[in-house]
Amino acid sequence: MTAALLPWLALLALPDLGRRERFSLIEHFGTAAAVFEAGRGHLQKLLPDSSVAVSAIVAGPDETAQTAALAWLLQPAHHLVTWTDADYPALLRQIPDPPLALYVLGDRTLLSRAQLAIVGSRNPTPAGRENAHAFARHLAGAGLAITSGMALGIDGAAHRGALAVENGATVAVVATGLDRVYPARHKELAHDIAARGAIVSEFPLGTPPLAENFPIRNRLISGLSLGVLVVEAAVGSGSLITARLATDQGREVFAIPGSIHSPLSRGCHALIRQGAKLVETANDVLEELGALARVAAEARPLPADLPAPQRQLLEHLGHDPASIDQLVERSGLTAEAVSSMLVQLELQGLVEAGAGGKYQRIV
Repeated sequence: MTAALLPWLALLALPDLGRRERFSLIEHFGTAAAVFEAGRGHLQKLLPDSSVAVSAIVAGPDETAQTAALAWLLQPAHHLVTWTDADYPALLRQIPDPPLALYVLGDRTLLSRAQLAIVGSRNPTPAGRENAHAFARHLAGAGLAITSGMALGIDGAAHRGALAVENGATVAVVATGLDRVYPARHKELAHDIAARGAIVSEFPLGTPPLAENFPIRNRLISGLSLGVLVVEAAVGSGSLITARLATDQGREVFAIPGSIHSPLSRGCHALIRQGAKLVETANDVLEELGALARVAAEARPLPADLPAPQRQLLEHLGHDPASIDQLVERSGLTAEAVSSMLVQLELQGLVEAGAGGKYQRIV
């Protein structure tokens, strides 16, 4: 498998070429391997201003130059998802400047899961950190993968909130190579995300944390997601760049309002004035996403070790709110048994108590 990826690694490493030129080669030849089988004359017509790249292509993929990348890909749960792969995320294909390939550490199937991005300040208030964690926990419990940038502050709280739910999923999109962790303080968090979610980058191994790469990274956070929730952001925050990119990509933008006296609320208030959806609860997000969120919830698998009685009660509950009396009638169980199981299911993030004493299934 890694040998088949050598042409892709070589294509991504070609000197003197930008993303658009690399894409044009794939569009013309169909595969990375076919690019390196092309003749010099053909390549010179396609790349008249890139003689260095043409010479590198004619020379063929250099396995020695890609030793480190090939060794990285040999490790468990280390992947390169390319433009021609069937599981390249469909939403990402729709953005104006998608990446040609993604390095992935963890579960690559999560890239095609319904995702919501949660972003915000690197220096949030305690309330902002708590909101990010709580919203992420609730939305992950509803079946959405929570996507963020693994930065300090709101990003980290969002990732941790998603991981606080059994079977909760989270995706971290980073601006460095996947052979390093930035910020270093998130080494343990990165380990947890890789074990239960996915860390993603379009940047080659060895790429350091360069300031210019973070805005480039932000388009992937929004591009992978159905929408972006901004928790706290000052005017001029990088989170507002992600929100603007989300709007340009046709994604939903949500913002949590705050105190008129807090600088960290001003970015959110500006987004709301510009048309972002004001949200006060996680259910506000789910209601706005509507059918898309329901599809995500239905796609989330039940825990494999869920006891049969609880599994059967979920089947009786269905996806419409129901009262304990209704569940007693449907299941034939006693009210005490139904109440006890509902408490256990709520603690597992599988159901939610709603208005009027009714319960809502969220998986």
